[in-house]
Amino acid sequence: MNAFDPTNHADETIRAAYQRASAWLANGSKTLFIDGKWVPALSGKDSQTIDPATENTLASVAEADASDVDLAVAAARKAFEYGTWRGLSPHQRSRLLLKIADLIEEYGDELAVLETLDVGAPLAFAQRHVAHSAETFRYYAGWSSKIYGTTNPTSDDRFIYMLREPMGVCALINAWNVPLVMAATKIAPALACGNTVVLKPAEQTPLSTLRLAELIEMAGIPTGVLNVVTGLGATVGAALSAHPDIDKIAFTGSTAVGRHILQSSAGNMKKVTLELGGKSPNIIFPDADVQRAIETAVLAFCRNSGQICSSGTRLFVHESLYDEVSEKVAGIAATYKVGSPFDPETKLGPLISATQMARVLSYVDKGKAEGAGLKQGGKRVGETGFFVEPTVFEHVNNEMTIAREEIFGPVLSVIPFRDEDDAVFKGNDTIYGLAAAVWTRDASRAHRVARALKAGRIWINTYAEGDQVMSMGGYKQSGYGREMGAESIDAYTQTKSVFMKL
Repeated sequence: MNAFDPTNHADETIRAAYQRASAWLANGSKTLFIDGKWVPALSGKDSQTIDPATENTLASVAEADASDVDLAVAAARKAFEYGTWRGLSPHQRSRLLLKIADLIEEYGDELAVLETLDVGAPLAFAQRHVAHSAETFRYYAGWSSKIYGTTNPTSDDRFIYMLREPMGVCALINAWNVPLVMAATKIAPALACGNTVVLKPAEQTPLSTLRLAELIEMAGIPTGVLNVVTGLGATVGAALSAHPDIDKIAFTGSTAVGRHILQSSAGNMKKVTLELGGKSPNIIFPDADVQRAIETAVLAFCRNSGQICSSGTRLFVHESLYDEVSEKVAGIAATYKVGSPFDPETKLGPLISATQMARVLSYVDKGKAEGAGLKQGGKRVGETGFFVEPTVFEHVNNEMTIAREEIFGPVLSVIPFRDEDDAVFKGNDTIYGLAAAVWTRDASRAHRVARALKAGRIWINTYAEGDQVMSMGGYKQSGYGREMGAESIDAYTQTKSVFMKL
């Protein structure tokens, strides 16, 4: 299964990109980017990042601690207070962000290969995310010159106006599942608004983010505006969360870690944005385009091997369609090839680690123990790499563990519902509220259900499609605040009212 050799890939461009990525990986330990310089951790420690498909070491990466965080924050603070970035014309900031977007596209194949090696995502998935990341920088480049204040109506003897200003030094902490997209989602609006940044990629998947930082340096970012500190979440993430000189923190990851970050940020009342876990309902009504809904439902829980916070892992099906949909979803899932992420036929690459694989398989055991019917999959694939079959459970009720807890793997619970009210009630019966989808040809029903579902992003007759203009974020324990669209501008700025007596 893991015998596919990327150096023999049919696409010559991919072969060349793989060689460049391999040369970059072999070129010494990957260091921290602080105050415009690439430096080792002060402790001299390194850790290894592992290819989850082969279990081979990809690279050694500097393992920072709180002392390195202090240096990175000091560099970002100096750059912010001296106006190195926020003092630039917004048109200059815009041009630099556009240049970053161009460089992402120019080096896109190499970035996609690094993402595929580090995360295990199929190459085609990584390529789409590279394109999305470039477009994110391009979208926010347009915002730099459009961050307006206001003048406020008042009496003739006074002048009142509002300024919208950058937040300051922003700590950006990302999860491991789609690192390049998350880096772009946070860096681009933060920089567009004039902030300076300390970015911590996940320790499991830092490589594409480090290569992105090199491209941003190549674009000509002023010294200290972007700093990248790699290391453990419990060390680097904790130090950033509690740091007294961080003004704003943006985190993507688990709800449990998000809760700790929110508590740690209270010391100096940091502004916080949290994009956390999910258990998203995907609801198929009888009048839907059922075949399209079924095909998309499989994609919704299998993409990136289920390691997406907005995965459609609870499939609610009207009881009149239940047996048909369960059968067809399991049948399509069974055709999804699990294997090397460089094989063009692969639909599911590996999970990120042995720990995550064991976690996913433990949920399969829980599902069977609680009486769910294992319709498809449920086993590890091969003996090398962290591969798991796409797994479908039928006869699931909404109280079972597999229907309530975020598994973060390719495991689907198919749950019946009686009517519209029952679908909404069951869809909302969760601690999460990140995303949801509705499948129906009835426009009135589509909008009623979309309004009733408690989630930050709703799809109608599709799943997982997005656009830079569309915000994302969570209700309930799926998060706090929003990212993307105009709402990121609000997240990375603050307002100041000015009253002048005339």
